[in-house]
Amino acid sequence: MKETRRPTLIVSVQRALRLMEAVASHPGGAPAKQLARQVGLPLATTYHLLRTLVHEGYLVRTAEGAYLLGDRVDPLQDDRRAQDRVARIRVELRTLRDELGVAAYFSLYEDGEIRVVEIADGPRTPRVDLSVGLSQTAHATAIGKCVLAQLPPLARRDHLSRHPLIGLTPHTITHQGELERRLDSPLALDREEYLLGTGCAAVPVTDAAGETVGAVAVSCSPAKLVKVEAFAPRIREAAARINLALTI
Repeated sequence: MKETRRPTLIVSVQRALRLMEAVASHPGGAPAKQLARQVGLPLATTYHLLRTLVHEGYLVRTAEGAYLLGDRVDPLQDDRRAQDRVARIRVELRTLRDELGVAAYFSLYEDGEIRVVEIADGPRTPRVDLSVGLSQTAHATAIGKCVLAQLPPLARRDHLSRHPLIGLTPHTITHQGELERRLDSPLALDREEYLLGTGCAAVPVTDAAGETVGAVAVSCSPAKLVKVEAFAPRIREAAARINLALTI
């Protein structure tokens, strides 16, 4: 019978982590002696670990000799929350992909530009080749039109002034008046306007103040777009859950 090998653990790292947990349990800080008793370490060992953690910025020592969490801890917590948000977004997009048989996308509108943050695709649901940037082709994509529709008039004019309505396919809208009329639709659609043989639909994602931060979109064959339009409420549900993940 094979002997199960135990993982190699670094004891000093374990002790440092226990000290971090002990410090975190005292919002007003705690002295070394109290922390040593709490984690069951010799005082000398505790001092060595505390000095190292202070040097690295994970702890700070007050003038009274108490130890508090340092500035390097907050970015770790922020990074963890960001990872949690990305994980939630991925779940929603993959669920859309599997339920509707489409590729699913999440995009953000930041600093006046549109960028795709996450894509859920697969062998049967290939993603659209976005070699031509979304910001340059907002008028021709469901994601872009979705974002443009939600922008205040001044911000929309600014975006369109920086990105002319270039023709990508025979179906691309290149007249601004016609584009403005299409933006009134409750569901943003791309009917082979960005790429022949591909259709897309998108709904907005908003922040806590109700302002647009991006869009959730799906892509499929033009023939399947009618079915996707019928499932617009399901796409909006996914967008609502992604919105919730962004505000947590």
